[in-house]
Amino acid sequence: MDLTAILDRNARMFPNEVALVEVRHSKGFRKEITWKDLNERANRLANALNERGVVKGDRVLHWMKNSIDWLLVFFGIAKTGAWVVPLNYRFVAGDIKYCADVAEPKVFIMEEEFAARIESIRDQLPTVKNYVSIGPNVPAGMEKFEDILNESSPQGPSGKIADDDECALFFTSGTTGDPKPVLLTHRNLECTCITEWAHHQQTLEDNFVIIPPLYHLGALGHWLGGFIVGARGTILAEFSPHNLFETIQRERGTVVWLVVPWALDILGELDRGSLKKEDYDLSCWRMMHMGGQPIPESVVRRWKKYFPGMQYDTSYGQSESGSPGGIRLGTNNEHKLPAIGKPGFNWDVRIVNEKGEDVAPDEVGEIILRGNAVMKGYYKNPRKTSETIKDGWLYTGDLARIDKEGWIYIVDRKKDMIISGGENIYPVEIEEILHKHPKIQDVGVIGVPDERLTEVPAAVIQVKAGMALSSEEVTKFCEENLARYKRPRRILFDEVPRNPSGKINKVQLRGKYSK
Repeated sequence: MDLTAILDRNARMFPNEVALVEVRHSKGFRKEITWKDLNERANRLANALNERGVVKGDRVLHWMKNSIDWLLVFFGIAKTGAWVVPLNYRFVAGDIKYCADVAEPKVFIMEEEFAARIESIRDQLPTVKNYVSIGPNVPAGMEKFEDILNESSPQGPSGKIADDDECALFFTSGTTGDPKPVLLTHRNLECTCITEWAHHQQTLEDNFVIIPPLYHLGALGHWLGGFIVGARGTILAEFSPHNLFETIQRERGTVVWLVVPWALDILGELDRGSLKKEDYDLSCWRMMHMGGQPIPESVVRRWKKYFPGMQYDTSYGQSESGSPGGIRLGTNNEHKLPAIGKPGFNWDVRIVNEKGEDVAPDEVGEIILRGNAVMKGYYKNPRKTSETIKDGWLYTGDLARIDKEGWIYIVDRKKDMIISGGENIYPVEIEEILHKHPKIQDVGVIGVPDERLTEVPAAVIQVKAGMALSSEEVTKFCEENLARYKRPRRILFDEVPRNPSGKINKVQLRGKYSK
């Protein structure tokens, strides 16, 4: 079933049920939409795009912050058979041009606040024939989103979409270089729906609270598990620990997916007493899960002290695997931490050496995945595609080990591994240890040049608010918990930069400190 057919079915089966809620606490704003209205508005957009020449196989740029309209636009584009190209709302003009040069879009739909960012490059986007602006004010040379919807039919477009047709072109987060264009089919995303539902068993009683950016496949992928059964979703447009607890209480949220920095923010406020869970009715909240990066065991342990009865899960995936769920811990398996889990539903997983051979238990190798959600490929890059997908297996670039019982443990990214004096050092291991220090809020470890050892580990440490921490204290802690060759040779106090998917931006850290 193609992704838009699931929306059609929801509109038939649950026409008057609320599909999505959007809340913005700073403005006292709340909006909701039913499945019937969401589908009809998506149909209107699809017909409007058809009238502007968009046909199956075309590309449409989609540049927005999280909102009900974000998902409406996604489905409206997909209903034409064109490819949705969601963009990071933090992108600047140069990033947009890079993505447009790859995608060669026919139409560009954006929020009006972003229009000023592209003025300098509009004449460098020759394939874009129509610009559509979402918002009350219409920038010069653009059409108003609500106007083109109002002028179009709410009936479904006549074109046929097959399961194996292309659906979306996602640009990866780019922590190791320029974003890579990941091409996914309708079948890929349907498989993500099924895997996510199989893992977390969403029902019509569930309400997934959407916090991370939807252009990141983690947030969208987890929402798809509820989407396939017609469950409600709530978009929390402005995250803070207080806003989250208030939203769960008011909207009766049941499932939340967090990235590590937000979990740390919540735990920090709970520790300080500035946020008290007893001030809220959180009885509806049944599950918190995390992913997007290696999850420090200490964070989960702290979470379970505050929420001992809440289900917890870790999910592992990539944009290239239709993210998330290729590997998952599974609820009630916290005793296996720091493992990330076992193969997810409908997934095969292996840990292999450089020759593609399975490694022995507890040896380090690369994670490779096989499943129906694996991308079609990197668009316009057959060489990179052939390097990444071999005989149907997706080579992830993530290093891990597997124990005798089949539990998988992340070690690090291949590109982040530090080779110091001939020893392999995995930054994630050091980060996991440092996360246990009571004064450390966040930490990122990178390799920095060293004349004798080629490179040595350096720890960039973000101290908890209101606390003081010295290099000597960190050094002593490392001496007590790490082998000598793994101990950071440089201790740096700074904010740890993370991208919207929660991953540490090590390119930025290396650019700043690896000199």
